[in-house]
This record gives sequence, C-alpha cells and structure tokens, in this order.
Amino acid sequence: MEKQAGKTQFKGVALLLLTALIWGSSFVAQSVGMRKIEAFTYSGIRTIMGAVVLLPFILISDASRRRGMSPEQLAQKKARDKKTVLCGCILGIVFCFATNFQQFAFNYSTSGKIAFITALYMFFVPIIGLFFRKKTPLLTWICVLIGFFGLYFLCIDPRNLAGVNRGDILTAVCAVFFAIHILLIERFSPDTDGLKLSCTQFVVAGIISCILMFIFEEPRILAIKSAIIPLLYSGVMSCGIAYTFQIIGQKYTEATIASLIMCGESVFGVLTGAVLLHETLTPREILGCAVMFAAIILSQLSDVITARIKGRRTSGRS
Repeated sequence: MEKQAGKTQFKGVALLLLTALIWGSSFVAQSVGMRKIEAFTYSGIRTIMGAVVLLPFILISDASRRRGMSPEQLAQKKARDKKTVLCGCILGIVFCFATNFQQFAFNYSTSGKIAFITALYMFFVPIIGLFFRKKTPLLTWICVLIGFFGLYFLCIDPRNLAGVNRGDILTAVCAVFFAIHILLIERFSPDTDGLKLSCTQFVVAGIISCILMFIFEEPRILAIKSAIIPLLYSGVMSCGIAYTFQIIGQKYTEATIASLIMCGESVFGVLTGAVLLHETLTPREILGCAVMFAAIILSQLSDVITARIKGRRTSGRS
C-alpha cells in the first residue's frame, strides 16, 4: 500500500507540475498572439477552443455513466446537470471579465510581470472570502502584506511614479476577478460535474467575448490564421488539457500541496518569457518577484503551520 500511495502521489505532483508549466508558458502564447489579433478576438477563440477540447471527454463520460442507471438516477443526473449549467453560466461571466482584463494587459506590459501580478489572486481570495464569512489565519494576512510589498518593488519605482502602466492595473483587476472565480468554484463544485462546469464557463465566456469582438474590433481571417499557433496553445493546452490535468492531479495530491505547485505558473511565466521572448526584468523587479513568490509559498503553507502550532499548544496543555 505504501508503494502504491507513493506512486499515486508522484502521479498527482507530476500532473500538477505540468499544469503549472502549461499555464505559465501560456502567458508567452498570449503575448505573441496579441501582436497579431486584438484582445476580445483572442479571448473568444481561445475559450471556445477550450470548450471544444473538453466536449469529447464529457460525451464519453456521460455515455459510460448512463449505462445501468435507473430512472431515478437518471432524474438525479438531469437535475445535477441543470444546476451545473446554471453555475457554469455564472462562472463564465466572471471568467470572461478575468481573462479579458488579463488579455488587454498584454498591450502594455510583459508576460513575466503579468504572470506574477496575476498570482495576486492568492491574496485576494482571503480578503474577498470575508464577505463569504470565511475565516482566514493571521499568517495568511501577513502573507497578503508581504505580497503587496513585493508588488510595490515589481511595479513601482519611486523615481518614476508614472512607471505603473495600464497593464499592471488591468492585471490587478484581473486577479480580483480570478479570486472571485476561485471562491465561486469552491462553492459550486461539490454539487456539480467538474468537466461540464468548466466547459459551460468556457462556452459562456467565449460567446460573450466573440460578441464584444464583433462590436469593438475588426476580426480578420488572415490575422486569426497568423495567430493560430498561440491560439491553439492557449485554447487546447491551457484551457482544455491543463484543466483536465488539474482535476486528475488533485485527486492524488493534498489540497495545500496542490495549490503550492500550481501557483508555480507565475515562475514558469517569467522563465518562459525570458527564454522565448527575451524579456528582461530590472534588479528591483526581480526582488519584487522573489518577495511575491515567497509570500505565495508561505500563504499556501499557512494552514499547515497554523495546524502544527495549535497541535503543539494542545499537546502542551495535556
């Protein structure tokens, strides 16, 4: 059993590392894609692709589940599917805001900076969670302060206060929407089908983005064709495959460790941006990235540290 558990744990960690790598490298694809097409066009096509990738998995899963189901079980499944679609529509609207704010940021900032500022969702989650009456450990609040301290070094130069660009602000707003998205998933996921929930949100976000594309932009077939490689990477790999890896990986990995591994997307975003796009960060910005990443790691370990402290206090009293 121990060997099997070890193998299973390794499988989960490996899949989540791949997820973080794909999400991180997708920042490069988004940056390259924005040189050829506009934001709503990129977001709309990308999210529709993600839905198309998930659709075969859903159809296969549904076909296997229906076999041998009683009429009562089929009725329960139908009710659950209706709830999944409703929740997916809500998630899709929030996801649409998040992904488009992020996509527009590429007009003004680098993929590396956007990757790290996006990681602020890890800090906005406990803040917004207060409105959902979620208790947050003191250590997590300390991490929030450390994170904003790192963001200060990353985005603000006291000698040039105008250095905070629109991309930084747009990405910070995107992080807020991603935080709301995470909290909604936490609320919706126990009573819904994960794959269908994701597929529905991609469809809704894609449709809204495509409508906005035709209203505010001038999509051209030739331009879209020239951006097909980054679109395929973001749509198929980031939205479709990486999400599936996340679902499977978290089945075999403890939640705190899983979150710690996946937040590595910000590091992979900076590294792939430096290697593939030759983006460079100033020493001050590198310090900001290091501080933010340290805060992210500490925030993900806060529950474990808090539990150990409480355990020692309890054992000390006894």
